[in-house]
Amino acid sequence: MTDTILKKIYDRDKLVKISELVLGITIAAIGFNIFLYPSNIVTGGVSGLSIIFNRYYGIQPALFILIINLFLLLISFMIIGVENTKRSIFGSILYPIMVQVTSKFSLLLDISSKDKLLVAIFGGLVCGIGYGLVYRAEYTTGGSDIIIGIVQKLTKRSTRASMLMVDGLIVIVGGFAFGITRFMYACIVLYIISYLTNKMLVGVSNSKAFYIVTSKVDEVKDFVINELGHSITVMDAKGSFTKKKNPVLFTVIPTKEYYKFKEGREIIDSEAFFTVVDAYEVLGGE
Repeated sequence: MTDTILKKIYDRDKLVKISELVLGITIAAIGFNIFLYPSNIVTGGVSGLSIIFNRYYGIQPALFILIINLFLLLISFMIIGVENTKRSIFGSILYPIMVQVTSKFSLLLDISSKDKLLVAIFGGLVCGIGYGLVYRAEYTTGGSDIIIGIVQKLTKRSTRASMLMVDGLIVIVGGFAFGITRFMYACIVLYIISYLTNKMLVGVSNSKAFYIVTSKVDEVKDFVINELGHSITVMDAKGSFTKKKNPVLFTVIPTKEYYKFKEGREIIDSEAFFTVVDAYEVLGGE
């Protein structure tokens, strides 16, 4: 049963999810072209690398992003697998297209010479909203998301640690390319993007802790472990009124996967009781 749970989740409201993806990518591309690219603010990811390569080699960002994304998709198919790569295909191709389509927007609103702090803040806001919509639709824009997945697969590190390694390295390279001031602005943008992305998904924490009481313990465990790729703990408990013993499942899941778990739980056991709390710091385990 659980082999098709993620497929059922993705198939729900498919038109709405595709609309969110297209809108989110468009907003992110506009934020890149109006705020980040003209001001040489490298915030990580392939789009950040495109700014560096544009400066030194004159390669247009959209073309660079498309080439690298296609290359990363090929690598992802070989290392991560087809199923774990499918959600990145559409975004990997559409994002550079929208970067090219919106490339002239900076001429309509030229703010490259304005207050860089305001540029960083609004750049983070616009891009954060865009990426939030993309992740809420349960897609990715490819690029660094693929790299992070590959690093996570090869090094067995958590998503957060892999993200810090990949984007951190790119931001540092951007600092060498454009100076310490641009590096500091990039850190501001990254923080705002991260905060807004999580805020648009659910809450403000990076992870969510779930407590679940269900009659279908094995199905929920299989879904969390084999499909979402996270660990789960089974605890013995007894109801204060019924005096019956019931296992309580406990798991911690990244915020951007909240909807996957919530909808998966409903498909497995719509009557299951569960509560979710913010997990602001997760140490050990995955």
